[in-house]
Amino acid sequence: MKSPIRIGTRDSQLAVYQAAEVKKRLKQHGCEATLVYIKSEGDIDLKTPLYEMGVQGIFTRSLDAALLNKRIDLAVHSMKDVPTQLASGVAPAAVLERGSPKDLLVWKSDRKKLEALGFVNNEWLSGGSFGQQEMSIATGSVRRKAQWLNRYPSAQISNMRGNVNTRLRKLHEANWDGAVFAAAGLERINRRLENTIELDWMLPAPAQGAILVACREEDVFSFRAAAKLNDEDTAFCTKIERDFLRTLLGGCSTPIGAHAVREGDAIHFKGNILSLDGKEKAAIEMTQKIHEAARLGISAAEEILRNGGQAIAESIRR
Repeated sequence: MKSPIRIGTRDSQLAVYQAAEVKKRLKQHGCEATLVYIKSEGDIDLKTPLYEMGVQGIFTRSLDAALLNKRIDLAVHSMKDVPTQLASGVAPAAVLERGSPKDLLVWKSDRKKLEALGFVNNEWLSGGSFGQQEMSIATGSVRRKAQWLNRYPSAQISNMRGNVNTRLRKLHEANWDGAVFAAAGLERINRRLENTIELDWMLPAPAQGAILVACREEDVFSFRAAAKLNDEDTAFCTKIERDFLRTLLGGCSTPIGAHAVREGDAIHFKGNILSLDGKEKAAIEMTQKIHEAARLGISAAEEILRNGGQAIAESIRR
């Protein structure tokens, strides 16, 4: 009889929660598993901004190595952290049903200042000018920074790194008005506080809110066990988003947003790319029938490149 499947995970509270969820679901299908804790470069260096660390795969490389060295059988990742090109010898086994893909503002400053930013009666105003409002916002994401500066050009953006609990502590200790987090991360560890506000105008990172389970290509047993956990709608929509990202030659350090969602028998997609300072933006919105949507992410990226995205992408590469 095969030994319990070894599930590799980073040791942050969120990563452990996600790995434990995979372990629980495997057990529901009659498969025993155990957790193995692996440190990643992204967890060890909490000061260097992600875009200076060659961020592509920064949170996945250690788990990939553990997989390929046969220290573990499955690796569990926040899918938004996974490079669009997996490491050679590593294969996707399952994508779990998606949590919230949205970004959240954790606000600790004056409520009137928040209203001046256009958040009135618990909703964000779509019209008007908010660009002259001064504030200090923290985030380690270049995508969040660019989208925030696009809406609020005079904002001061501070770099903030670390796991969810570390960033919440830094926010509490620092003189910032607020900070931006992924909703799924806060919700999964029960840290979504009363002072959190959904940023419905901010487009999420491709695959944000989804969990990917990966295995070695030749490990048929682990693949078949994990494949039972796959959610087809989430896998299809996140593939569209990652196709969009890959076609734009983007990675975690590129200000690219994408969100695909099933609406009946169709897929509705939104995508954008921004300059690093948020001054330039190209966006696209498309809807296609599911049976025609296999190349939706690629088609959307090609369209956005023809309509302003190419110049922005080249400026980022320079």
